Amino acid sequence: MTAETYRELAESAWRWVLTQVRWDDGPWIPESITEPAPTADRNGLYAGVGGLAHVLAEIRLTRPWTAEEKELADAITAQVTAAIPAEQGATFFDGLVSSLGVLTALEAPGADAAVSRLEELATPTGWPQAIVGPPRYLPEARINDLTLGTAGVLLGALWARRHGVEAATGLAERAATVLLAEGDDLPTGTNWLFVSARYRTDAGTQMPNLSHGVAGIAATLALAGSELGRPDLVEASRRGAEHLVSLGVRGGDGFVVPRYIPSDVNDEDEFTYTWCHGASGTSLLFLALDHAGVETIAGESPLTWHRRLLHSVRSSGLPERRYPGFWDNDGRCCGTAGVGDIFLDSWDRARDPVDLEFTLRLADALVERAMREDSYAYWRFVEHRADDPLLPPGIGWMQGAAGIAAYLFRIARVCAAPADAVSLPRMETWWAVSGARPQPS
Repeated sequence: MTAETYRELAESAWRWVLTQVRWDDGPWIPESITEPAPTADRNGLYAGVGGLAHVLAEIRLTRPWTAEEKELADAITAQVTAAIPAEQGATFFDGLVSSLGVLTALEAPGADAAVSRLEELATPTGWPQAIVGPPRYLPEARINDLTLGTAGVLLGALWARRHGVEAATGLAERAATVLLAEGDDLPTGTNWLFVSARYRTDAGTQMPNLSHGVAGIAATLALAGSELGRPDLVEASRRGAEHLVSLGVRGGDGFVVPRYIPSDVNDEDEFTYTWCHGASGTSLLFLALDHAGVETIAGESPLTWHRRLLHSVRSSGLPERRYPGFWDNDGRCCGTAGVGDIFLDSWDRARDPVDLEFTLRLADALVERAMREDSYAYWRFVEHRADDPLLPPGIGWMQGAAGIAAYLFRIARVCAAPADAVSLPRMETWWAVSGARPQPS
């Protein structure tokens, strides 16, 4: 398909998203069209208006904002900034780390205030959270992972530091210290659980990939070691990657890690290929290790492991819905758009035509699955176990039309002018695109 096809669909989807923005006491969006009211996470990246900031940042590389878009950007900035002094959450998805990403995407001030608030909320064991609790977790439980826990704070601190916030260095050092203390040294390397065993009342289930497991935590430690000049953090990351490799399955040119350990806790496939729990997202760990100068992991270079993971994604059969339950999602978190962005980053970094060919195949699938309504477009994901398997259309960044539209805007720019297309670094991917360099300590 052509650049014009992708661009037209991106614009149609974005127009639909704009029709879903509510203006009750500031802007908000429903998680889906069936949601009646704003949630507590109305400013967040995952499903709130904060995620729209990242679409606006992508659009700005394509064309000037309209007056409506400028008004929305200003309102998001004002709302997110005003919420920082009282914000209790520290997460990448919806809390203060999300706010860092939103404000920097909009090139707005306020990142220093978010860093200061994260420092205020810090405890010797990490950041308080209201996501997990009794009976499975103790009341003072802390989360370690990239999206909801301490590793996310570390990632946000590094991002703020790259945007000139001086106090972010101290915040990054604090978060790294907490993570080092929570690692479990094993014969296979170092492991980090979503929530450390000392806070749990049961054995629990591990989710070792990027979003909730050792892959995401080790990635942030590699970046911190590189950015802060801390070889001990790079070594901790390397040991985390060694352990991750011991959990996975290597076959031919591929490599995959189970989404759950033990793998029989539910009826889901043992392996998936998504940003959150699969090979696409976990590939970012090995780019972080390469960025940090690590030469080998379990006898192979980080870039070899990166290519192994991407090979497994390409050969998995996606984006075809091969059987009920396989590839039922087209969003960023768990589906087609998120995988497509990973492969576009890889192409941007290494210019391997295989990566571009695959990301175009994913974009074509999004075109084919789009649902049209007048001048609008959206997507409906599938829950094959439901009586009506088509889910309501999602709106936001991680699970809706906004995030898919941003990917389509990007692929349209690449198709129109491959040599000149600029990739937009984001907090969770900046080291995966061309031009990433360590900052001076």
